[in-house]
Amino acid sequence: MRILLAEDEKEMSNAIAAVLKHEHYSVDAVYDGQDALDYLETGLYDGAILDIMMPKMDGISVLKEIRKKGMDVPVILLTAKSEIDDKVEGLDAGADDYLTKPFAMKELLARLRSITRRQGEVTDNVVEFSNLKLDRATFTISTEKDSLRLANKEFQMLEMLLSNPGQIISTDQFMDKIWGYDSDTELNVVWVYVSYLRKKLSKIGAKVNIKAARGVGYLVEAEHD
Repeated sequence: MRILLAEDEKEMSNAIAAVLKHEHYSVDAVYDGQDALDYLETGLYDGAILDIMMPKMDGISVLKEIRKKGMDVPVILLTAKSEIDDKVEGLDAGADDYLTKPFAMKELLARLRSITRRQGEVTDNVVEFSNLKLDRATFTISTEKDSLRLANKEFQMLEMLLSNPGQIISTDQFMDKIWGYDSDTELNVVWVYVSYLRKKLSKIGAKVNIKAARGVGYLVEAEHD
């Protein structure tokens, strides 16, 4: 799951990003409101954490702008302010939740899980396809034969594929969603991770194939007996 973090205090941003990455989120960090708006307009994010007081454009203005454009990405607002009027303004602008600094990281994680569940993108912790189960909570894939845990990016790739069975997902889509649209990582990293996944699926006896659509991308299909 990819999160945009917009916080102009670098130390705070680094601390939040480190916690999110430890919890297996992919994080893009920006430090002003204009960059936050530009990144969110790509439509690549499953959630956003916006500080209200930022240079160039404040968090509430960013929020109003994306809502005006019909973007329903879940948003948590962060601020040092605790006045009721600020909370009301943020919620009225379309925020899904609100946290006042200082806050506990555990609370931020709980709120983030809550708003992304409400968004409906993760409706079940377990995705099933053919004889394969993918547990979103533990990053584990399993069959009746065996189970094993996936690395972060392996999990994200397989989740994208299993959430869209039979649908081709392009290499660019994988790169944008998992590595970030401005990443300088080489495109062939996608092929490398597909290779890792194929080996792990084979190891646990999954009746699932990751097929390459030459020059386009990849899709999953169930094996036929």
